[in-house]
Amino acid sequence: MKRNLTVFASAAPEPSLDRPCRDRLVAGDPLRTTWEHFVAVTGDMSAGIWACEPGAWNIAFADGKDEFFCIIAGRIAVADSDGKRAEFGPGEAGVIPAGFTGRFEVIEAVRKYYVVVDRQTADH
Repeated sequence: MKRNLTVFASAAPEPSLDRPCRDRLVAGDPLRTTWEHFVAVTGDMSAGIWACEPGAWNIAFADGKDEFFCIIAGRIAVADSDGKRAEFGPGEAGVIPAGFTGRFEVIEAVRKYYVVVDRQTADH
């Protein structure tokens, strides 16, 4: 099967919109927009662009699911369950590892590249 190169700049995937679950919401009610540009044939990896309005919510990553991200514009902070906090702005990157619990805060409306690897999907 021939696979084509994914070029974000020339792709226009339909956006999906959502908001944080009410039981995890800490501040605001931010609209989140995801443009999924790529999904691996095996379903265990996806990549795209994600944008969000200011707000904060608690996060809990599933075992086996990691996310790499790089901020395009705006500013976020991620804090673990012990309160250790890191801020990220344009050009800065990080990884939220499988099993991570903590808080995700959008300080300034943000846009980021993301890559999610889901090893649980690969196991099934």
